[in-house]
Amino acid sequence: MKWLFLSLLVVLLDQASKFLASNSLELHVAVPMLPGLNMTLMHNTGAAFSFLSQAGGWQRWFFILLAAGVSIFITIWLAKLHPRQRWLACSLALILGGAVGNLLDRIMFGYVVDFIDVYYRDMHWPAFNIADSAITVGAILLVIDTIWLNRQDKID
Repeated sequence: MKWLFLSLLVVLLDQASKFLASNSLELHVAVPMLPGLNMTLMHNTGAAFSFLSQAGGWQRWFFILLAAGVSIFITIWLAKLHPRQRWLACSLALILGGAVGNLLDRIMFGYVVDFIDVYYRDMHWPAFNIADSAITVGAILLVIDTIWLNRQDKID
């Protein structure tokens, strides 16, 4: 399954960047990089946008089980794809790599390491990481594949 190499690359880049961020940044201290971009170390015990971050601890195990289940499902799905389904395979591989990257954080630390802080004036997007970016790009590619590319296959 050649697409697992893309997933592995995402996991390696994600974990390496989180290691660098954790060892070179102070928690909640913004380091300006460019206008609109800071590196700010954050620990997210919740899901996207810190959803359930104040839930008392049970959410760690819930998100570990959810991410593990989704990762297994995506791996099986990837194995069953036709070689021509490259866009779908790429999207699933990115989502899988991102899910595993954040899953490793939850298992090792009990939280996800976030450090990319994008903002405009005084409005900040919630901090994120490379795994989150891979999941987002993968989800966008999945929608494109589902809406437009699958339609082309049916027309041809």
